Amino acid sequence: MRELLVINPNTTTAITETLTSLVRASVPADVRVHAVTAAFGAPYISDETAYAVAGHAALKAWQQASLARATPFDGVIVGCFGDPGLFALREAAHCPVTGLAEGAIQEAIRRMADSLPTGKARCAIVTGGAAWGPMLRKLLPTLAGGERVAAIETVALTGAQLRADPAAAAALLVQACRKVRLEHGADAIILGGAGLGGLAASLQEHIDVPLIDSVLAAARQVWFAPPSAGQGMPAWL
Repeated sequence: MRELLVINPNTTTAITETLTSLVRASVPADVRVHAVTAAFGAPYISDETAYAVAGHAALKAWQQASLARATPFDGVIVGCFGDPGLFALREAAHCPVTGLAEGAIQEAIRRMADSLPTGKARCAIVTGGAAWGPMLRKLLPTLAGGERVAAIETVALTGAQLRADPAAAAALLVQACRKVRLEHGADAIILGGAGLGGLAASLQEHIDVPLIDSVLAAARQVWFAPPSAGQGMPAWL
């Protein structure tokens, strides 16, 4: 069995439960999913301060989960679309590590290549919470494939608010997806965020290009993530 760790870097256990359910439903039978919730930080990551703390919380969650095991995990997913702590975890861990943003971009590139093999296709991101726009624009240049993102569209409601009101979520997200499709010619659209997990399938009929579920994408793409350094946690942390 392969052992996959899903880290929720915020403190809301309902998000951990959502991540766990979605990932377990999408991984092969030989993968056992473990999930942990950040022990400290924000209940929802919606600004730079919460994002900075979430990176530390993700590292500590991985460390504690790893110490409780006799053998290393075989893969790690950072269950937030901003991928907090991704590169530090990749430095420390002995296994592939990805986040929802990186995994979704790689999934979009793969899906676009199925119909547009020239490499010129571009995707777009739709997510909740206005603050995520500039935060993601800073993140994209650090991610493989980030240059393939043509646009980022945020809706006013946060991911948590969208998940709490499915009817409002559907209307807002479809509108945003149609906007990036029309204005930017997106060839695939990523619905980014743990709170939006599971929505792509129900909205796909309204959009004429592939919708990428960032949670399911990370579950598929984690095994193809760049190599980790395996340095372990620094003694001072």
